[in-house]
Amino acid sequence: MKLLTVAIPCYNSQDYMEHAVETALVGGEDVEIILVNDGSSDKTAEIADRLQKEHPTIVRAIHQENGGHGAAVNTGLANASGLYYKVLDSDDWFDRGAFLKILDVLRSFVEDGSGVDMLLANYVYEKPSLHKHKVIRYDGVFPENQVFTWNDVKRFKISQNILMHSVIYRTQLLRDCGLELPKHTFYVDNLFVYVPLPYVKNMYYLDVDFYRYYIGREDQSVNESVMIKRIDQQIKVNKIMVDSYDLWKLQDRKLRKYMFNYLEIITVVSTVMLIRSGTDENLEKKRELWNYIKQKDLRLFHHLRNGIMGGTMNLPGKGGRKISIAAYKISQKVVGFN
Repeated sequence: MKLLTVAIPCYNSQDYMEHAVETALVGGEDVEIILVNDGSSDKTAEIADRLQKEHPTIVRAIHQENGGHGAAVNTGLANASGLYYKVLDSDDWFDRGAFLKILDVLRSFVEDGSGVDMLLANYVYEKPSLHKHKVIRYDGVFPENQVFTWNDVKRFKISQNILMHSVIYRTQLLRDCGLELPKHTFYVDNLFVYVPLPYVKNMYYLDVDFYRYYIGREDQSVNESVMIKRIDQQIKVNKIMVDSYDLWKLQDRKLRKYMFNYLEIITVVSTVMLIRSGTDENLEKKRELWNYIKQKDLRLFHHLRNGIMGGTMNLPGKGGRKISIAAYKISQKVVGFN
């Protein structure tokens, strides 16, 4: 059995996927790399097959009809043999030194017979076009270099949310929680993080700048104009998060608070994108989304509506919408996406 499975969803990734694979190969035989060719029309399939041939004990190429990012993550999980599971997008990469340190920690868990449900590390927004990068670390939130529980977690800043880039899950935990991401849907990375959280009992944080997240492609899913075009998919993910749990029933207070805040941020993003589009159709979708939450859970509706960020999202008229967008722009700079 491998120590870590690295799943790399690939869709028309011929121009950058090899770099992603090279940075994962640093792990050697402890690592299994699953390349999921998600119905690509370029040379992605050929490259995946070649890499499998060149590294037969590490790289595995799987070809499937196009199902979107979520379907590729599902395929990787279904075929994973590693004790732990990590998703690496094909245009991103790992830091070599940080990766080796993470593998040392995972290896130590195996050697002493212990283990954790979730390992966390820093990630870096890489923006080559602006010649800068932004490191997101969790110092002050998580204890470092020790196993801890939700009781030990401190207060999160808005920029310190747990994202797919920062998390490595125990493979069996993902299977136990029944994680299955929807097909043909963007923004499912939020579900990948959110859905397993109530199953996480212990964690470990390593203060290394591990995952390098490339920002800058015009067709990138977090580009604002692209998000507006795909707003129905954002709303779909938002509603699945609402439906996933009755958060009021979660016994762990800090876990519950974090999941409320996570859901609030996603709902704010959905709301602002609908506002920024400026169309009557999308303003109606905004009302429908909030009404959906209201019908599902009136208490949750009021909690989100009165939250620190959510409270600015439903101010009436054009003036209210301007305030909403201004609040969003501030959070956008803090978080660093788009």
